[in-house]
Amino acid sequence: MYSKEAVKVFLEKQMQLFDEPVAETPADAQEFLEECMAVEVNNIREVRRYLDEMGADVSGMSAGELEEAAEVFRLPSGRYLIVEG
Repeated sequence: MYSKEAVKVFLEKQMQLFDEPVAETPADAQEFLEECMAVEVNNIREVRRYLDEMGADVSGMSAGELEEAAEVFRLPSGRYLIVEG
């Protein structure tokens, strides 16, 4: 289950990762996030750790570069949603 905040942000900003919308409603977004096993993390260090564990080469990336990655969605609370495209 994803936070309402994460679902809302993904629904609003999904085009940063995809060429066309993959969800039109909050329920669609929730289902899509579950299907692709998206992850919510607390801070940018956890974003780095997650991407590194998934095999991405993030060793030379700054925190700002990580935040700009298409699969990383910064939430208003300061948490992050990571969606693998």
